Amino acid sequence: MNYFLVKSEPETYSWSQFVKDGKTMWEGVRNYAARIHLRAMKNGDMVLFYHSGEEKAVQGIAKVAKEAYQDPTTKEDWSVVDLAFHKSLKKSVSLSEIKAEKKLQNIYLVRQGRLSVMPLGKEEFELIVKMGS
Repeated sequence: MNYFLVKSEPETYSWSQFVKDGKTMWEGVRNYAARIHLRAMKNGDMVLFYHSGEEKAVQGIAKVAKEAYQDPTTKEDWSVVDLAFHKSLKKSVSLSEIKAEKKLQNIYLVRQGRLSVMPLGKEEFELIVKMGS
């Protein structure tokens, strides 16, 4: 199993909307590095859902429900995956909390903050989930 983090502006697609929908096609990724990570996702992989913009915090956990396929919103070579709701965190985990944790200093979210899809190690994923429980 692999672990990832995806980012969304809450005004564009919020965690609460995702929970309500139960499942979504994760589209609109237009960065080559993010596309590589998106295409690496496999069914059952765990994904942290992060609000970017003003909020800057991990909200909950999704699961990959369908592996990468052609983004139907474009004819260009971009991909989407389907994500399904897994569970909400008891409390959101802010970017400042993540940056304050020594064990998370090397994750993409801290080092390369503009990336919208990024891998996480199992320990990093579990630590962020623990911080939100």
